[in-house]
Amino acid sequence: MRTASYMDETDRGAQAGQWLAAIRARVAPRPHLVLDPDRCALLIIDMLAYFVHPAGRCFLPAGRAIVPRVEALLECWRNRRGMVAFTRHGHRGPHDLGMLGRFFSDYIRADEPEAAIVDELAPLPGEYVFRKTTYDAFLGTGLEDALRQAGVTQVLVTGVLTHMCVETTARSAFCRGFEVYVPVDATASREEAHHMGSLLNMADAVAVMTSVEEVLPR
Repeated sequence: MRTASYMDETDRGAQAGQWLAAIRARVAPRPHLVLDPDRCALLIIDMLAYFVHPAGRCFLPAGRAIVPRVEALLECWRNRRGMVAFTRHGHRGPHDLGMLGRFFSDYIRADEPEAAIVDELAPLPGEYVFRKTTYDAFLGTGLEDALRQAGVTQVLVTGVLTHMCVETTARSAFCRGFEVYVPVDATASREEAHHMGSLLNMADAVAVMTSVEEVLPR
């Protein structure tokens, strides 16, 4: 399904501010939870050509709009030598589709060009890249072990889609004992209703909502 973008790529924080105000008006504050880049890993979920390139089969205009914001976070984490972990959703064939194969008519093939992370966010040698075959970036991957070995206790979850892989990964991280933070303007869905509904659900149950502008000064 191709949709128009609900995000303004040139916005300088006003839209994120509106989303955060709406969420914070409905969710109890948690001032004891504070993002600390020294113990927080940046997770970049499925920023693949399949979703983010205009020629992608499941192109998300809002996904394209968040690329510069995710890129800014990535540059910050690299400069601080913080832990960065990418995920690449991709299947090797019908045998590893699971429920996704029964739920959807198309799937991302692990070896196709559209399964690649977009050039602006290309991983550097030595950075973690985990292939996954379902919404949860922890399930069947080495992500948790990598986070534990790095001494990480927090995750900042970015990428696509907010209401699918981002939210599922955030919930999974929470259940594993990690503090979870989500920048509302560095995740994207097909439409704003999916995006905002998911952000509100996460804020109420498993994650602290923030924005790129709030994170970067730290």
